[in-house]
Amino acid sequence: MSISVNIKKRLNGFSLDAKWSIENEFAVLFGRSGAGKSLTLKAIAGLMKPDEGNIASCGAVLFDGSSGVDLPPQNRRFGYVFQDLALFPHMTVRGNIEYGLTGKDAAGPAERVENILDVFGLGRLGNKRPDEISGGQKQRVALARALVGRPRALLLDEPFSALDAPLRAEMGRILMEIRREFNIPVVLVTHDLAEACGLAGRLIIYHGGRVIQSGPPEEVISSPASQEVASLLMLRENRGAFY
Repeated sequence: MSISVNIKKRLNGFSLDAKWSIENEFAVLFGRSGAGKSLTLKAIAGLMKPDEGNIASCGAVLFDGSSGVDLPPQNRRFGYVFQDLALFPHMTVRGNIEYGLTGKDAAGPAERVENILDVFGLGRLGNKRPDEISGGQKQRVALARALVGRPRALLLDEPFSALDAPLRAEMGRILMEIRREFNIPVVLVTHDLAEACGLAGRLIIYHGGRVIQSGPPEEVISSPASQEVASLLMLRENRGAFY
């Protein structure tokens, strides 16, 4: 399992020039707000079309600017969790999760929904609506919906930014369990250094629309490749408070 990205995009005066690749690992796109992290994630998912370049996953070409390949999001088989979670308020918890199977050739969809409700501890909440459950429970619903279709990778666009510290830590532990249980690549966007280093197997540093360093967190922290990287790593005073 792998994801490779080599794309360029100009948008409203901003230039994105991102190149990186990962295997079956937990990767974190880290940098200040507006550095191009979320734009990259949208490009991978097929929600934004690059001007040029290519994106591939598990040997399959998802986008190639030179040949005109541009698979629609539903054919890329990625689970995606938005920053605002994007749960449907008129649907129950079960209905929101079932939506993750829409358009997929899924055997035994009802059984899969019930199984993933149990995996995320949501069995008793299946008939409730999003406004009837807690913030942490909404996070689990969004993750369950993203994973019920058995995606080739999980993409997360700062889904925990609105949570307080204890809930963020809890969701971090859940993500690590997801990695072990589903054995797929996870790509998380964040500008929180503690969150990034507590979760990442590979830290991909963004600055001004470009990737300026990539590697294991301990390697990046001990040997920043530039003054820009060193500056980003000093955004938090306590760099040891990782999950």
